[in-house]
Amino acid sequence: MLREETKHYLADTMKIAVPIMIQNGISNFVNMLDNIMVGQLGTDPMSAVAIVNQLIFVFNLTIFGGLSGICIFTAQYHGREDEDGVRHTFRLMIIASLLVSLIGFAVLSVFRDPLIGKYLTDDGGAGNAAETLLYAQKYIGVMYLVLVPFALTQAYASVLRTTGDTVSPMRAGVLAMLVNLVGNYILIYGKIGFPAMGVAGAALATVLARFVELGYLVLLAHTQPERYPFIQNAWNSLYVPGKLVRECVKKGSPLLLNEFMWSLGSATMVQLYSTLGLSVVAAFNISSTISNVFNVVFISMGSVAGIRIGMEIGAGKTDRVMNHALMLTRMSMVLCAGIGAVLFMTAPLFPRFYNTSEEIRSLACDLIRIAAVFMPVYACCNCEYFILRSGGKTLITFLFDSVFSWTVVIPLLWVLLHFVPMPVRMLYACVQSADLIKLVCGMILVKKGVWINDIIQGISTGG
Repeated sequence: MLREETKHYLADTMKIAVPIMIQNGISNFVNMLDNIMVGQLGTDPMSAVAIVNQLIFVFNLTIFGGLSGICIFTAQYHGREDEDGVRHTFRLMIIASLLVSLIGFAVLSVFRDPLIGKYLTDDGGAGNAAETLLYAQKYIGVMYLVLVPFALTQAYASVLRTTGDTVSPMRAGVLAMLVNLVGNYILIYGKIGFPAMGVAGAALATVLARFVELGYLVLLAHTQPERYPFIQNAWNSLYVPGKLVRECVKKGSPLLLNEFMWSLGSATMVQLYSTLGLSVVAAFNISSTISNVFNVVFISMGSVAGIRIGMEIGAGKTDRVMNHALMLTRMSMVLCAGIGAVLFMTAPLFPRFYNTSEEIRSLACDLIRIAAVFMPVYACCNCEYFILRSGGKTLITFLFDSVFSWTVVIPLLWVLLHFVPMPVRMLYACVQSADLIKLVCGMILVKKGVWINDIIQGISTGG
């Protein structure tokens, strides 16, 4: 039986986690519907959108990484009830978001076609490389407009979540996804008098949704200063204490680099798989889209673990953080074992919604089932990552996450592709099993407790 204190802790955790799960779940569910709508146009448009979204994914995770290091400080300042500290970290989030947006726009503009071209291997199957490139160019031409609103949205949503308000970002996300869904239906297929824009319509719907989401969060925060004290005078200047900037750069740079390198590694892995043909790209697109709907549980639990543990460290409650860290990790794994079982059983249903070949549907189903089996492993690794970074040990998380991907997972995939010919299904399962090594290493690091560290001690937030 669970002790009363433990029950209360887990209940409080779920109060934070459930709104994040709902927001991420709705977001990924609508993304799935979006993907299915594009999939109705055929294999080439679906593959084109998948390729561009893989490039946008690198930008998205770089934004996430840039804000993550700052959020560590935000959580500890909030735990200490230091509103000046929260205000300064919010300003730093805005600055970081805009800088990453400008860099992302420049890179995607200059290297658009070469980057897309790396994913185009015509295997003589259902896909056509030349057609896929044309669709990809149309899609990314509109998606450039999403970079800045997405980045600013993440800044506002991150500071709200980190200070305990997970419901408002959830509502903003739900509103945005509804706009996206309706926009997709109207603009992709040309309804209620609008022209049928195909993949460009899907991109435009995404842009509109991101502006709506940003507008909601900005209005909410700035019209309720009594609820969000940090927002008062937040835009009077962009002043941030120099020592805080230096510490955020010191602690945050490894996280930004980690998310960039990890997402780039993920894109590299998809590119390596794409050498097996466009049919494999299409199957992986279906698999990842469906899996992401179910992955929201472990992704949300990791975020909540980082927030709760960070706040406890900032409040000086370091005597209990180890037990809570292990408890949250076990909780995430148990939840994801159940979610994985559901995904495994329902896997054959989802590929049926796509207008593609039976070969691609069958491969997608098997890839989904492999991901379902490994879901508890993903859950454990994700919680370990957020726990390790909650105390500011960002260099350890950099080694644990992206360095592991580039030194173990990607070389393993490359070697298997070039020297150990095997079916795609077996290849994917072998590569995913590498996360078992990561799981063990992460648990050793968590239990050592070296990550328990108050990083805001001695940083003045006056001014």
